Amino acid sequence: MHCPTRTEDSTGSVVRDVLRHQGDATTRATDHVVEEVPVALVFNGISHAVMMATPIDLDDFALGFALSEGIVERASDVFDIETLLHAEGAEVHLRVSQEAFLALKGKRRALAGRSGCGVCGIESIELLDLHPDRMTANAPAVSRRAIERASRELRDHQRLMHETGGIHAAAWCDLEGNIVQVFEDVGRHNALDKLIGWLARTRVDSVQGFVFLSSRASYELVRKAARVPVHTLATISAPTSLAISVAQEAGIRLLSFCRGDGFVEYVTPENA
Repeated sequence: MHCPTRTEDSTGSVVRDVLRHQGDATTRATDHVVEEVPVALVFNGISHAVMMATPIDLDDFALGFALSEGIVERASDVFDIETLLHAEGAEVHLRVSQEAFLALKGKRRALAGRSGCGVCGIESIELLDLHPDRMTANAPAVSRRAIERASRELRDHQRLMHETGGIHAAAWCDLEGNIVQVFEDVGRHNALDKLIGWLARTRVDSVQGFVFLSSRASYELVRKAARVPVHTLATISAPTSLAISVAQEAGIRLLSFCRGDGFVEYVTPENA
């Protein structure tokens, strides 16, 4: 079925008519709602995954996905990215190295990803890849003050959160806690993939900063971070037991419940 191409790029939200109820009063109004559409990721002409995502920053999303899922080992393995926006979704076509494509065909899986799912479609436990390589570089310590600054200031950088009230964010922060770049998406792992793609495309030194996420720390987020590699990962909400285990194995400092003037350190340089 042919889908007509959009005439304008997405802004990440759409306007919908609503009935607003407050006490005994009901009024007609409009509301901004975050966009969620199917995004097909196509490698060398073969569709590999369809993810439900917010259709902005899709080039960075596709590059980050390719890196964080281990489809390519380095950004230079991706030769070209083309994004096509359609009336009901999007396609992102990536041209990757022959070596990466052959490896992908060997382990190809059909992955239909929901917005809350980072590992849908996995056919066996072995394919989860629960054992990341341990990071070898030593990263400067991220101070308590830097974490507190990032947690206070993240909301101010979330345009779509202000508009819609329902979207995740992944931020890159410098060692002082200043927020350098933020990506938003209906899926928390999609937001992180967008950030990872940007980090790779702009060749940011991942030792000189940390990632802050507006979500819990789940297994797939920590596993993705380990492939960058990210040395410090901070999240607003709680971690899972598997996230802690993966962070320990990778040597990632994991901080959660980062809110205001406090946080909980689950993995430190000493116990990693």
